[in-house]
Amino acid sequence: MTLVNSIFTWFMKKRMHQIELFLKYPHDVQDEVFRSLIATARNTEWGRAHHYNEIINATQFRERVPLQDYDSLKPYIERMMNGEQNVLWGTEVKWFAKSSGTTNDRSKFIPVSQESLEECHYKGGKDLLSMYFTNRADTKMFTGKALAMGGSQKVNHMNESIAYGDISAVLIKNLPVWAELYRTPDMEIALMENYEEKIERMARATIQENITSISGVPTWTVVLAKRVLEITGKSNLLDVWPNLELYIHGAVKFTPYREQFKELIPSDNMYYLETYNASEGFFGIQDQPRSEEMLLMLDYGIFYEFLPMDRLGQENPQTLLLDEVELNKNYALIISTNGGLWRYMIGDTVKFTSLDPYRIQITGRTKHFINAFGEEVIIDNAEKALLSACQATGAVIRDYTACPIYFNQNEAGGHEWIIEFEKHPDNIERFTDVLDTTLREINSDYDAKRFKDMALKRPLIHVAADGVFYNWLKSRGKLGGQHKVPRLANERQYVESILEQMHQ
Repeated sequence: MTLVNSIFTWFMKKRMHQIELFLKYPHDVQDEVFRSLIATARNTEWGRAHHYNEIINATQFRERVPLQDYDSLKPYIERMMNGEQNVLWGTEVKWFAKSSGTTNDRSKFIPVSQESLEECHYKGGKDLLSMYFTNRADTKMFTGKALAMGGSQKVNHMNESIAYGDISAVLIKNLPVWAELYRTPDMEIALMENYEEKIERMARATIQENITSISGVPTWTVVLAKRVLEITGKSNLLDVWPNLELYIHGAVKFTPYREQFKELIPSDNMYYLETYNASEGFFGIQDQPRSEEMLLMLDYGIFYEFLPMDRLGQENPQTLLLDEVELNKNYALIISTNGGLWRYMIGDTVKFTSLDPYRIQITGRTKHFINAFGEEVIIDNAEKALLSACQATGAVIRDYTACPIYFNQNEAGGHEWIIEFEKHPDNIERFTDVLDTTLREINSDYDAKRFKDMALKRPLIHVAADGVFYNWLKSRGKLGGQHKVPRLANERQYVESILEQMHQ
């Protein structure tokens, strides 16, 4: 196994030369991606309708193709799911990634071409390993197995040639043989739909394995880890898997979970690596140890545009290209992909922390914010304020959500929070004060509305009992995989639903 580990390490490091090329020539690489996308889709129905054969640069592209969301592309995607080809993309599309958004109950089906599988999703997986091996020369990752949490959707067949499942199911079903040998649990468990049963079987199937890495959404990884410790009677995961060295995470901000993982894996040598991947594509990888930013991956067949947040909601807003963005400004991410998504607003917001090379942080969602009174609180604000409150009171947060309290006659509005703690604060009033003060320090709009409680009063916090969020997700049929608690909402439906469950 040591020889195999050395071979894999050598192979993965070879990719670093190609990564260095797009670091050095980012705009040339993006221009090449753009031209390849247009050429491949030129003779599709979409390409003919938007005159791709006449488009020679990104300016023309932005003039001729309006911004899209899932609703606008849905009629084309539904036809593709019925077997029609050459609709949005120029090569055969046989797979669709089922994405269950957090903001509504509708399922989205994202086309996954062979190019997006090989040149985006799998390439991203190889690259994160390449970066990890470069940063950690003594890795023994391939002497053991990778525990992949994955999603809970089975693979479904529309007909003999068309199938769908969540993105992890699609990736697992198409993995090369060598990759399947190094992952666990087996496919029967990995693709189970019943997440409670899946956690149980996954825990029992992996406790005897030599696990060297784990990948998954933090929320569900914690659930699995606790079940493993319950079964084994061990105090931490290193007592179960002594060679565990890497945790790959994404989908939600890691900050609220960091303290929990320190307790689950009490080692300074544990490596945490964040990725930015979704059903629509693989976008970013944390390339520096102990960093909270990710390298924007520019050669995955994805062409990027960025919409300043003050233009969101405008008719035909002007987007920015990579060479036009500025540091520390929030942008809605717009993508055109080698799966047939065109000028697609994915729903995430990012900011650039570096322009040479291009590194980003995810700051939230275009629909996940609170702006009922002009305070413009985004998830990035909330996470920083919660971290400060936890540090000041010794608390550890398991899950949370927040929404506005609207004006009531002569009373000011406010923000209402439901927080489930892994470790409770030593003083909830102090926790509330630090949360409020930090928000005022980092968000001038929030601070202005809090002045003398004129528009916003002090936050109202409900402390949830253990398991409230888990049970709420379960009651909605949203356990596991991509399903997450909505962090911030500009309406009250989530908070009121959870409060109702808390009072039953």
